[in-house]
Amino acid sequence: MSQHSRREIIVFSAVLIVMGAGWGATQPLAKIAVSTGYKHFGLIFWQLFVGALLMAVICALRGTRLPRGRRQIGVCLMVATVGTMIPNTTSYQAAVHLPSGILSILLSMVPMWAFPIALAMKLDQFSARRFFGLLLGLCGVLLIAAPGASALNLSVFWVLIGLVSGICYGLEGNLVAKFGTAGMDPFQVLYGASLMGAVIMFPVAIASGQWIAPVEGLTREGSALVLASVIHVVVYAGYVWLVGRAGSVFAVQVSYLVTGFGVIWAKLILDEAYSAGIWGALLLMFAGMYLVQPRAKAALAPA
Repeated sequence: MSQHSRREIIVFSAVLIVMGAGWGATQPLAKIAVSTGYKHFGLIFWQLFVGALLMAVICALRGTRLPRGRRQIGVCLMVATVGTMIPNTTSYQAAVHLPSGILSILLSMVPMWAFPIALAMKLDQFSARRFFGLLLGLCGVLLIAAPGASALNLSVFWVLIGLVSGICYGLEGNLVAKFGTAGMDPFQVLYGASLMGAVIMFPVAIASGQWIAPVEGLTREGSALVLASVIHVVVYAGYVWLVGRAGSVFAVQVSYLVTGFGVIWAKLILDEAYSAGIWGALLLMFAGMYLVQPRAKAALAPA
């Protein structure tokens, strides 16, 4: 059993809360970014570009370089594609049609999607408890999307599109678990993925007519995108630190906070309101997350 002092537990818990608040804020910021017509390819390029710059600084401060072997390039390309370009393409489009808080609730399906993907890849064993958690999560989705189930009358199509990002993140985690990171630490992976993704998305944004000029970063929408990109990198660095200090089972609890804060920020920033059906869906999602996440092998306990 891992032994930690009460002071360490307080620090770890505070970091977890700050991480959840930060990541939760990225959904309403994304909603602001698409509010005046900015398109997904242009938004993804700048998100990756800002992320690459910040990760370059972090890696320089840590004294680590970006490996350039074939396996390393393959890992970075996978993370860029499955972890950013595909999920962000769908989530930015869904953000045009769905409330920010709904996107945060749908994103809580990540650990629930990860479970059946892990089973398919033979990385995990079947568990009745976790399967029931998956069913609860799917019931939450139905409560959001089913016609008449909520007062929002959301488009079933865009709810399904909003689920794609969570499926991608669940797939990404399992691919990393199965094939590793070719000797790179998480900061190197994110640096390489951001850099490679920015190089790919630059011509795509130009050719699609979705290019966003740098001067647009001074607008409210552009500033929201830059802020969301900075928050993502800073919180990701904090997540890696927390995993190393408190363990992955403790750190993964941030999923609850990201969803909860996402709904709170949507209310405070965008003045979104939800029906009883949506709050019921949120409770089902939380119950599903609790059941699906693996049990701790080593508890975080005071000395």
